[in-house]
Amino acid sequence: MGIANSTARFSAVRNSQSFRIFHPVATIKCDGVPVYRSQVARDVACLFDVDAAVASWCGMPFNLGTENQPVVPDFLVANRDGSTTFVDAPDRAPSVDIAMMEIEAERNGARYRLLSHDDVYDGFRLRNAKDLLRYGNQMVPLGDRIRLLAALDDVGSMPLQECLKAFLETKPVAGIAALILQGFVDVDLDEGPIRPNTMVRRIVR
Repeated sequence: MGIANSTARFSAVRNSQSFRIFHPVATIKCDGVPVYRSQVARDVACLFDVDAAVASWCGMPFNLGTENQPVVPDFLVANRDGSTTFVDAPDRAPSVDIAMMEIEAERNGARYRLLSHDDVYDGFRLRNAKDLLRYGNQMVPLGDRIRLLAALDDVGSMPLQECLKAFLETKPVAGIAALILQGFVDVDLDEGPIRPNTMVRRIVR
């Protein structure tokens, strides 16, 4: 009965969080329904969606604690190298027993990481990720995709403003953002805000 009650409480908490809306709304690598404990956690998930090392992520996956001391990490991340990591956003720091979380994560065949404020908010990556994710639900027609990839095959890389000329069937900025998020092309998200002269490179699969 105790386990059932604990599971029911976890389900109730997770379901209640699923009705909360945090922006941006679109996700790329979320496995299942996107659920966030806070806006800070949502910001962390934005970084997962533009991280080439991340294959998928799940929000508030399950209870790692006990019935009397439930602990639900913000995320379970599946990495492309085959490993998994439980991740907490930095606003969890005051209430997290890191040693316990590391032990419980290891019992589940994973690692644990508590992100710092700088991990999330330092530099330009989060800003650029949020700008791109505004277009996360955009579908790019085959013709536009082929035109851009063919042009990049010819020259190797181009400024973003030149890439926009390849889009004839969809809005250019939405199209290039979607192709970045979908892993067809790449830009440096750390050197500064995305600009007209930001270089775009094709990703060879």
